Amino acid sequence: MPSIPPAPAPSPTPAGPAAQVFRHGLRLLLAKDVPGWVGLWADDGVMEFPFAPPGWPARLDGRAAVAAYMRDYPDHIDLHDFPDVRIHESTDPGTIVVEMRGVGRLVATDSPFDMTYIAVVTVRDGRFTSYRDYWNPLAVQAAGAGFAGSRAR
Repeated sequence: MPSIPPAPAPSPTPAGPAAQVFRHGLRLLLAKDVPGWVGLWADDGVMEFPFAPPGWPARLDGRAAVAAYMRDYPDHIDLHDFPDVRIHESTDPGTIVVEMRGVGRLVATDSPFDMTYIAVVTVRDGRFTSYRDYWNPLAVQAAGAGFAGSRAR
């Protein structure tokens, strides 16, 4: 019976185009450059939140919807770091799976913000075309975590 060769070890720091765009986006978010981050989106890019609680959007269609959602983000969540970022490349060179943690503070209460995320992200031609954000909806119940752009309208 033939043996199955071991899978190649994953790259500790994927350097493909999707990973590069994603890491650049994290730097923009830490710099509080929301317009720059939104600029990484394709005009018809889709952002989804599969675990969104009632009253929060589950899907944003297009760059303009993403911009409206993120518009006031830095006024409510002051991100300081993404200390644990693991990017996994997929068989589609434009799609990555990201495990990460964002830390900072909630501006309204000055209390700590610590969120774990898993995201499935697709990048085409240097732009986000799909971003499924699996975040913890329980964290939005904390005082000061909500922001106007994140509420369903």
